[in-house]
Amino acid sequence: MDWIKALAATPPNELSRTELVLPRQANHYGTLFGPEALALLGRTAYLAAAQFSRQAVVMAAARGVEFLAPVGVGALLHLHARVVRLGRSSMTVDVRAALDAAPGTQPQEVLRASFEMVAVDEQGRPCPLQPRGVGQGLTPAALNDAAP
Repeated sequence: MDWIKALAATPPNELSRTELVLPRQANHYGTLFGPEALALLGRTAYLAAAQFSRQAVVMAAARGVEFLAPVGVGALLHLHARVVRLGRSSMTVDVRAALDAAPGTQPQEVLRASFEMVAVDEQGRPCPLQPRGVGQGLTPAALNDAAP
């Protein structure tokens, strides 16, 4: 049950996941197609925001999308998201992706972006955030101060 302890130890404002790059996600060069990469980053931002807020969220903006290196078919892509800023109804989620490292090497960062996610009510209107972890040692100020 060590994996449960590791999961419980993950900060509430962070989320990690791994994806296998499939041929259907590739362009004619055999590398991850840009819109597919953006979808992976956006989905990861959504998961982090939804997990952190325990609310319905939507994407309001994607900023600073960078494709740093090609990602080939068959690559294991490790994605890491972190909520770095909280507003009244919005939060900023930074997402980075790295290729799986060969033994004895460091992972290579290949993608990164920042997403503005907004908590919404049943009618799709912005509503106040009620994120988990805030009030139990995690504060909006601490998140906002830690943002790059």
